[in-house]
Amino acid sequence: MIKKLHDMGLRSEHAYTAAVISIGLSVVTWSASLRVEPGSGLDRADRWGIFVGEWAPTLFGLGVALSHYEQEEGTLMGKAHADGERRRQMAGTA
Repeated sequence: MIKKLHDMGLRSEHAYTAAVISIGLSVVTWSASLRVEPGSGLDRADRWGIFVGEWAPTLFGLGVALSHYEQEEGTLMGKAHADGERRRQMAGTA
């Protein structure tokens, strides 16, 4: 499944970004539920916030799985990976 998602163009950075956005969306959803549905009470707002908030761990886990796949495949792109490559190259030439 991870390979299929990677082949479709999904990268670990995308999953991490979606996870962070879902955390913010959880707070927005909770707040909006309080204002839009005033008769429903705090319980309903909490349920909405928790529902959206549960997406974040799933997306972070997907990001980790994609990151591991990218490392094994050698396609991990990013500043940390590029910096590590530069350090290894400099250590080899020094």
